[in-house]
Parts: sequence; structure tokens; C-alpha cells
Amino acid sequence: MDKRWIQLGQLLVNYSAGVRPGERVMIAFVELETYPLMHSVYRACIQAGAYPQVQFLSEELNRLVLKYGSQEQIGWVPEIEAYGMEWADVYFGLRGAHNLDVFWDIPADKLSLLRKAMGQISTLRWQKTRWCLVRVPNAALAMQAGVDEETITDMFFDACFLDWPAVSREWRRWAEELNKGTEVRVVGKGTDLRFSVAGRTWDVADGHMNMPDGEIATAPVEESVEGSIYFEFPGVLGGRLMHDITLRWEKGTLVEARSSTNQDFLQAIVNTDAGAGRIGEFAIGTNPAVTHFCKDILLDEKMGGTIHIALGRAYPHVGGTNQSAIHWDIVKDMRQEGEIYLDGKLIFQNGRVLL
Repeated sequence: MDKRWIQLGQLLVNYSAGVRPGERVMIAFVELETYPLMHSVYRACIQAGAYPQVQFLSEELNRLVLKYGSQEQIGWVPEIEAYGMEWADVYFGLRGAHNLDVFWDIPADKLSLLRKAMGQISTLRWQKTRWCLVRVPNAALAMQAGVDEETITDMFFDACFLDWPAVSREWRRWAEELNKGTEVRVVGKGTDLRFSVAGRTWDVADGHMNMPDGEIATAPVEESVEGSIYFEFPGVLGGRLMHDITLRWEKGTLVEARSSTNQDFLQAIVNTDAGAGRIGEFAIGTNPAVTHFCKDILLDEKMGGTIHIALGRAYPHVGGTNQSAIHWDIVKDMRQEGEIYLDGKLIFQNGRVLL
């Protein structure tokens, strides 16, 4: 086994989640290729005096439900998985990449129904547990990124093994400056978006809930969002790619959502429920080692020089109030063209934070 998996297992258990003796730990390993990391996390949990349990999940199994299941089966919230969130003190989601075309022949309404059910599990995870999610590199991820497997694996480990105390101090300094402002404006290709962050705070993601990590995020005041945003990168959800997404809001209400591909699925997502068309999160990606867009949000949203928004559920710890069954992140590339203003002051330009 690559010794880096053992090192990463120790990092996840001891730094990211801070697992303590006697704690109950749920380890979900998704796709067979994640076994080496699951093995290392399990080992580190035992060494920490915890009680780990392992659960196997796969998008290939989800395909069987979507292909042969009834509406009731597709919309069913898995009871044992839900109970696991109640049982566990700590949850590790070790998610292997999968063939993005695995759902190629599944109707959009079925995919949306499954994602809504999975969203309820996700909500229980962040409500009930200390959690950390990892996108484990494999051949499928390399193919998605358009590079070889060695390159994507090295990028992954480089992004995981930052000097976390040092980068955390720098990112927290940036967050302190951001917390002094109340009005955000984002300008870029096809983009002029404004919103208030009055009464909200900026949170630093420094390796505790995701690995690799790297973002500074807040929740816009829902009804203050005005304007449009265009995404150079495709939105990805349920294996579907939505290219050239443009979203537009008036007084916080989504009034336009269009894409050049899978428009029907995009519409199904934003109509999932009353909160699905609102912005639940706005964030700046800060990890300098994430350099390749992988069509996978757990990595892509951390890419230095990008921003992302999440449609749907907001995180209450930053002051967000929007509720939804979904939390869908979409990444915008700001490295060549893009600016962010805080109360009229330029704080970000062409991929560089100027705080």
C-alpha cells in the first residue's frame, strides 16, 4: 500500500475529526477503489481508541434503484443510513469517483427525486455528526480531469498535505477582513452579482470537514441577491453536466436558469423545493495545490482562484437561514477574468486575494 494512504488516514482521524477514545465512527467507503483509505482510517480509529463501523455505497447501486425501482423506492430515505447519522459521533465519507455517464438513460425527474432523498441524509450528517468528506482519486477521476492517474493522485496528496496550521492562520486573517464588510459585488465574464452579508459571518474551511480543503464561505442575505452569474466550468450533479450555466436573481428570487446542456435537469434541480433557487452559500476557493478541474465538487470548489455558490440549503453557523433538500455547489473560474468588491473596495482580482 502507498504509505501516503496511512499518512492521510492519520491526518483525517487526528487532525480533521479529532477522534477521541470511546467515540463511535461511521466510515462510508464509496466505490471499491477507496478501500486503501478506508483501511487506513479504520486503523487510525482503532489506534485512537474509537469504535469504527464500515458502510459500502456505490453509484452503480443507485443506478439499480433508478433503473428498476418504483417512485416510492427511489424517493425512500435509507433507514439504516439515516440511523447511522444518529448513532455516530464522527462520519467519514470516503467517496471514490465514478463514471459520470452511469445515469445516462435515467430521466431527470427520477434523478432529482433520488438526490432529494440523499439530501435528507446529508442534512442529518451535518446536523448530527462531526464529519469529513474526501474525494479519493482513481482512474475515473483522472479521466474526468483529462489527465493521467499519477498526476491527479499527486495533486490530491499535495492538496491534502498542506501546512495546515500556517495556511489556516492566513485564511483566518482574510476572513477577519471579510467580516468587516457588508456588501459584496462579483464581476466577471457574463457576471455582475450583488448581495448583502450584513449579519452573516465568513467561515474558514481548513481541513476539518473536507480533505483536501480550502475555502472561505458565507451565506448571502437571501432576499438581497441581485444580478447574474455565468459559470465557465460545467455544473455537475448526479453524473449530469450542465454547461454554460447562467443564473439571474431579482430581490433574491431566481428568475432565470439556463444551460446549453441538460436544461431539463437544471430546471428540475432549481424547482426541487421553495429554497432550491436561492443562494445558500458563497465562497472563495483557496487551496493552491488544486490546479485541475475534475468535474467533482469536493475538489473543484477548493481550487485557488475560483469562487462558487451553492443553491439551496445554507449553513446556520454563518447565519444562513435558507432551507432546502439540496445544497448544490457550482464553480466559477476567476483566474483569467474576475473581480470581487467588498463595500466598493477591490479585494480579489484574476484569481488573487488582495486582503
